[in-house]
Parts: sequence; C-alpha cells; structure tokens
Amino acid sequence: MSSTDYAAGIEVMTPRQLVAELDRYIVGQGKAKRAVAIALRNRWRRQQVGDDLRDEISPKNIIMIGPTGVGKTEIARRLAKLARAPFIKVEASKFTEVGYVGRDVESMVRDLVETSIKLVSEEEFERVREQAEKNAEERLLDLLLPRRSKPAYEERAAEVPPDQRTREKLRRLLREGHMDDKDVEVETSESAVPIMNLFGGAGMEDMGINLKAFDSFMPKKTKRRRLPVKQARAILVEEEQNKLVDKDKVTAEAVRRAQENGIVFLDEIDKVAGRQSGNHGPDVSREGVQRDLLPIVEGSTVNTKHGMVKTDHILFIAAGAFHVSKVSDMIPELQGRFPIRVELDNLTEADFVRIVNEPETSLTKQYVALMETEGVTLTFTPDGIARIARLAFEVNERQENIGARRLHTVMERLLDEVSFEGPDLEDKNVTINEAYVSKALADIVEDPRLENYIL
Repeated sequence: MSSTDYAAGIEVMTPRQLVAELDRYIVGQGKAKRAVAIALRNRWRRQQVGDDLRDEISPKNIIMIGPTGVGKTEIARRLAKLARAPFIKVEASKFTEVGYVGRDVESMVRDLVETSIKLVSEEEFERVREQAEKNAEERLLDLLLPRRSKPAYEERAAEVPPDQRTREKLRRLLREGHMDDKDVEVETSESAVPIMNLFGGAGMEDMGINLKAFDSFMPKKTKRRRLPVKQARAILVEEEQNKLVDKDKVTAEAVRRAQENGIVFLDEIDKVAGRQSGNHGPDVSREGVQRDLLPIVEGSTVNTKHGMVKTDHILFIAAGAFHVSKVSDMIPELQGRFPIRVELDNLTEADFVRIVNEPETSLTKQYVALMETEGVTLTFTPDGIARIARLAFEVNERQENIGARRLHTVMERLLDEVSFEGPDLEDKNVTINEAYVSKALADIVEDPRLENYIL
C-alpha cells in the first residue's frame, strides 16, 4: 500500500466516524475516544500542510488516567487498527527492573519498526498474492508433469500439443483440489545467516549492523522434501511472494510509516512517576527512567538495524491508574510532552450489562460461537445478563477492582459445566437466564468469602 493510499484511508475517517467505530467495540469512555480521534485526524491534517510548516507540527501526546480494566489499552489498540498504523504496547515499569540501562528505552522504537515492517510486508504479500499463486501453480504443474521439448516437425499449428492438453487437465484437477493428497518433491532453500546471531542481537543492532544484509553473500543450502501438494503449494506461494516483493522498498516504507504514523502505548506510566526523596530502594531509577524516556518522546533519532529512525512525529499514548502517584509527580519536562490528559470513568453496573452484550466482539457472542463448534446453542436472556453484570460489579466492589476483566472470570466460572460437558450433552440447547446464573454461582452468592478463591 502506498503512502497516498494510506493517507486516503485516514481522510475518509472524521473524528466523529472514528468515535463511532470505537463505539462498536468499547463501551463508554467518550472523552478518551474523542481525544484519540482528534489526535489521529490531526495526523492527516498535518500531511495536508505545506512543507515549511509540516515538520514543526508535533503530535499532541495523550495521558489516559483511570483504573485497570476500563478500556485504556483497547482504545489505543483499536485506534491503531482503524488507522492501519504500526502499534506497540510497552510496560513502562519494565524499565525499572534490575539490569535496566538507558539504551533499553530505545528498544521500543526498534520494536515499532519491526511491527511496521511486518504490517507493510503483509500488505505487499497480499498485493502480489494472485500473481504468486499463478506462479506457484505453474511450478507445481512442472513437478507433476515435467515439460518435454519436442521436435518442431511433430507439432501442428492447428492442434494443441498433447503435453499441453495433459497439463491443462492437471491444472483443472489441481484447482478442484483432487491432487491435494498427491506427494511431490519440492526443493526449498535455507539461509546460513541465522548462525551469525550468536554474536548477540542487541550489541550488533547498536552498531547499526543488519545481519540480514549478509544473506545475499552467503551460500544457499537447498533441501529436497517430499510433501503433499496442498503443503507444497503453500510453500511455493510464499517463495513466489518473496520473489515478487521488493524488500528494500518494504523496509523504506515501513520506516517512513513508523516515523510518521507509529503509535506507542506506554502502559503503567504511573509506576515510574513517583520520585523518591532518598537514594535507596528499588524505585531509585524511576526519575532516571523518565529522563531516558524524555528524548524519545520529545523527538530524537534512534539507530536501528534498518537505519536511523526519527521519533519526532510518533504518537505516544501513556496510561496509568495513578492511585498512589499523580501526573504532577512526573518530571516537568516529561509532563509537558503529554499536553492532553483524559480521565476515564469507573465502570458502573449498567456499563457491565452493555459490555457483556453490546460490542461486536462481546463475551456472550464469543461463548456462543465457541459452543456452536460442539453443536451446543447458548442463549443469554436479558435477566441472565443483568445477573452476570451485577455479580461481577459486586465482586469488584468487595475485592480488587479489575474493571471489565472481572467479567472474564465470572463467565468462565458460570460456563464451566457447559464447557466441560458440551460434547456429551443430550440437550444441546442451553439457556443462560437469571435462575441458571444464580444456581451456577450459588456458592459465591451464599458465601461471598469464596470469591477469594474462585474469582
């Protein structure tokens, strides 16, 4: 996909349309959706600005403040999918672990580039897939029926050569799947480069050395394998795709897209926000981590094995519960790089009802689809959904509030018997109503202390 195609994809999505798309998967949190929709639209607006001003317009990074399980990560992930943008999630707290060194912070940019390369490669592979399948089919036909050269006097212009007729018959059988189980011998190439990874990835990467660059200079090892046609076709299609795709162009586009459209989600930013008055304890590196994050967020150049990558226009979305610390506990310089602050709402019982039932990938729809594979028809009634939501909400109130994630544990416990007995059930129709929920979770209802062990 070209950059023009990418820009056009963003152009058709207005902030209102983006929010509407997010609403299909995430319940509530209108302020956060609105903030990320504006940030994404501003990227397209920046591309329309003249060259003299474009580089001066920096992304307005966002901090989402709210407890776990209210949708912070899901909003960022869905946004990236809608934008077809490279996206990675990084736990900021990992930079405080033992063995932390400053260059580890730059690893998030390298990971973003790798994600971008994977994204662009998939798009390019899909673009050339039709041609690759045609080429693979010809190679399969050559394996099944090797071409023979015939003297010119044996061929008649008005007739199709016998070999060609046989080849076309084989082609038809191949396309109809009649040859899938027939074995053919295919030759695949193996690169000798991976052994060079013994030098260590991080050190070589810091020197800007791409071990894959040696691939073209190293001898190729070939291996002959006897495989069914169905498996051989998949291998040959992949080989043909690799031949048709220009890897240098893919890398160049991937680096550009990472720089211009990349999204980095910095989770648990509150874990590095607190500053200590003393100089001892495991948290002594918190402020140091913030200072190492600062140049990446404000704009710098990171050396990767695919070249130099600028972070000036990468969108950073940070998130944290901020129960103990506050955003104001972050160093002022880093605070200033996150001008948009959005507080996400705690989930109510009514929200739980909607989360269970409304999104396109809701839990009820997932379990219905799973049990359909066993021939079991699950039906959730409104009073059953209300009871599930009420129990999940009450457990969150009494125990640790883990937001919508509590619904996963409640649903697993609720459908434990159906999931286990599903293949052997005589009555394949199961209705999940209020009575069913109360019975299945009776031990929690009667003795709330049991939730410590069950949920």
